[in-house]
Amino acid sequence: MKAIRMKFLAVLMPLALLLGGCQNNTSVLNPQGPVAREQFHLIVWSLIMMSVVLAIVLIIFIYVLVRFGRKNSKGYDPSDTGNKKLEIVWLLVPVIICVLLLVPAVKTLFVLDHSPKATTTAPQTVHGKSLTIDVTSAQWKWFFRYPGQKIETVNYVVIPAGTPVKFRLHAYDAMNTFWVPALGGMQYTMTDMPMQLWLQADKPGNYPGRSGNYSGRGFVDMTFNVLAKSNTEFDSWVSGVKANQPALTMQKYKRLLKPDVIKGTLTFSDYPKQIEKNLNQAQMDGEDHANMKNMKNMNSMKGMNMNSNEKGGDSQ
Repeated sequence: MKAIRMKFLAVLMPLALLLGGCQNNTSVLNPQGPVAREQFHLIVWSLIMMSVVLAIVLIIFIYVLVRFGRKNSKGYDPSDTGNKKLEIVWLLVPVIICVLLLVPAVKTLFVLDHSPKATTTAPQTVHGKSLTIDVTSAQWKWFFRYPGQKIETVNYVVIPAGTPVKFRLHAYDAMNTFWVPALGGMQYTMTDMPMQLWLQADKPGNYPGRSGNYSGRGFVDMTFNVLAKSNTEFDSWVSGVKANQPALTMQKYKRLLKPDVIKGTLTFSDYPKQIEKNLNQAQMDGEDHANMKNMKNMNSMKGMNMNSNEKGGDSQ
């Protein structure tokens, strides 16, 4: 009995440690905003459907073992075919399961593509009905730009609680994934392909975010915090930044874009107009322009050579 008990504890101990380690990583199952709540309901519905399927399969499995076991195998033909009732059942059941999963998923996608309903009732003097923030991922840091307030932050972002926030996502170099588990699901950041994500916090708090896509040696440090504040506190933060923080220069911005890990956070009261443009697109346009110019020069040189050859042939 003692040996059995020790084996039982040996099996349970790793499971207990695993569950204990997941204690601080279950934000997905503790939604703190309407977007995360919609996705949480979809996760729960999917788990219910999978549990039903698993239960039915186990029941059928046990029934078949008992009913057609070795002792009761008379009259059982494993090669039996042509049972139309069974064929209809195992054709319709997967279709029904797919429909039951597909309809809520499509509905949720359409809902999340639009702004959630604001829950705040305080006056919104700075940000209006919603707030727009441009997000740029770079190796290995996050840039947050407030077009309406002309503020730039690095590795943290401040939002008003109860207000829908539209994050316009972009990557400077490597493709990445923007993720705030407590507020919503992941969304990609890519160069020259703008993406967007609506998020909203129910109440003030600190919501950790991070990169959800491996992007090299600094990936583990590519984290940020979403600080949700009341409307009054958000307005005070904006005023404090404009009054006390330095402006971001183009030289400083180019240095920050280089692959490196930034320990801590940075705040700037303004930024150059040049970085409002998609730098990758500008670079691409410049490269395309240079390539087209080179091709034109090559074509013109080829044309000149062909003309000279033709003239030389005529003279002969």
